[in-house]
Amino acid sequence: MPLDHRDYFSDKTPLYAAARPRYPAALFEFLCGNCPDLDRAWDCATGSGQAAWSLAQSFRQVEATDVSAEQVSQAAQHERIRYSVQAAEHTNFPSDAFSLVTLAQALHWFELDAFWQEVQRVLKPGGLFAAWSYSWFHIEDEIDEIISLLLLDKIADFWAEQNALAWNGYREISLPFTEVPVPDIKLAPRWNLDQLLSYLGTWSAVRRYYEVYGEPCLKRVAAALAEVWAPDEESKTVAMNFFLLAGRCEK
Repeated sequence: MPLDHRDYFSDKTPLYAAARPRYPAALFEFLCGNCPDLDRAWDCATGSGQAAWSLAQSFRQVEATDVSAEQVSQAAQHERIRYSVQAAEHTNFPSDAFSLVTLAQALHWFELDAFWQEVQRVLKPGGLFAAWSYSWFHIEDEIDEIISLLLLDKIADFWAEQNALAWNGYREISLPFTEVPVPDIKLAPRWNLDQLLSYLGTWSAVRRYYEVYGEPCLKRVAAALAEVWAPDEESKTVAMNFFLLAGRCEK
């Protein structure tokens, strides 16, 4: 039976955590610099806890929630992070509890009407909401073309329709908050070929393709890329499209 769309990586939690790009320090500098204080933050759909861990470097306490008990059980631990298994649309947090609410790579999966009500309830006056996502990337023209022909074309029909919201930078989603101008954040990890292939293997459409065809399409991609990539240890810049939304809760 296919996994729930918001719990799609539970059986691959260690792979997902290791293969996904790390968010840049500039992102958290912006977030912390626009909060009324650094008391409490809530990281929704925390997954492996990557964003929560970065927030814990500055905030006194971070609440990190996810619908996946498996993800939460293996998330990055920190003395100032408290994990819980909860749907972000309905939590047990008190009202006016947080200076910051964050959501990484997941806004497109939520029941937005219910989620907005919950965020407005738990954010304190002047608190900040921020959501971000990343999508397609550029490495080199020859490498991009191989990935497009041997992977993207094959899995095109296996993306959930919600993914299009993230690919469009959440332009179709209106925040019910006062818009906060955001900086131009660059997300450009340097990866070797194995790291790139591990990342591609975390894509939900790749997982769904496997479920239907049982065919390891990434093997053909890996073989083709090995012909044009320098030795495995050589890393290349993977320039990703990165989108950030931010708004202030006015009560």
